[in-house]
Amino acid sequence: MALTSLLVCADAEAVQVLSRILEDLGIDVEICGAPSSAQARFDEQHFEALVVDCQDEPSALALIGHTRATSQRRGSVVIALVNEGNQARTILAQGASFLLYKPISRERALHSVRAAQGLIRQERRIQPRILVDTATSLAHAGREDASASIIDLNENGLGFQTGEHLPPSCRVYFQFSLPGSDSVVRLSGEVMWQDLSGRVGIRFANVPQASKRILQQWSRTHLTSKPNEQSVVKPSPTDDANLRLSAGLGLLSASSADRRNLTRHACSLGAQVYRADSTTPVRCNLSDIGTGGCYVETTEPFPVGTLIEIVARTQDLKLCISGKVKSVNRGFGMGIEFSLRNAEQKKQVQQLIACSQAEPKLLG
Repeated sequence: MALTSLLVCADAEAVQVLSRILEDLGIDVEICGAPSSAQARFDEQHFEALVVDCQDEPSALALIGHTRATSQRRGSVVIALVNEGNQARTILAQGASFLLYKPISRERALHSVRAAQGLIRQERRIQPRILVDTATSLAHAGREDASASIIDLNENGLGFQTGEHLPPSCRVYFQFSLPGSDSVVRLSGEVMWQDLSGRVGIRFANVPQASKRILQQWSRTHLTSKPNEQSVVKPSPTDDANLRLSAGLGLLSASSADRRNLTRHACSLGAQVYRADSTTPVRCNLSDIGTGGCYVETTEPFPVGTLIEIVARTQDLKLCISGKVKSVNRGFGMGIEFSLRNAEQKKQVQQLIACSQAEPKLLG
């Protein structure tokens, strides 16, 4: 089935350039001159992409907001055509996925449309996502405690909305209760894509059996209705209480004061971790690292406050770094804050970061 797009623009030159690019990429294009008539057309037919000129910014914002508020259209990718006089932040906040500045050049337009095309194809899944509207907290390479809103999910992944940019290809850790369910779901996933509006697509990477059973049962129940009859599953007051409870169960234990402002680098490094009072190593994997700390993936994390030593070996070096457990994600791992007391220890961290970027794997 061909991809479809609705081009809402009255600028003949821009329409000509964009129409040619869309058609060359195999995307069917329908042209509409005004946002007011485009809204009615969008309600009649599903379009994978909306390209809208923000010359009349209030009308364009209303159209973008309408596409995001309509449950069946929530997965549509929105490209906004803007100029220096438009409020770019407002347009992105309303739900635009990409901004394309006028005058339209073929090179810039082709880059944006190709990016949108990739995003559209990622959204066309064999297994449909169930639309939800529920708050959650998450941990990732740059933060131990970040707020987000899950907008759709199935047994293999989920989409959420957040106000911050995540590191590419990073691991994300979730804990939440599904609407209508008292059970807590704990899992981790990998970032597959994200757009400028703050929407992020996650593919599940590690789902404990208990959480998998909850997801399967809940998904099958809510997929019994036809996609065009589905409405957004919203949490009840009881669900909100469960969410607040689950947020304190240990997955996201860091307070807002512990939120990091240091850059982290996604990585996959084998290492050994020792308690300060033990000689028994725990083999594990480092999934991100920065000058202030790292994340250690292990099914048996140490308690918060535990003093530890991380040992990693390369072909030429043995690197030893001291630290302290700052947060614990039960069943997944722990966030580590480095304890650097001198220049030599700081150098060790820099060497480990350099190795994580240069070598595919360190020896544990």
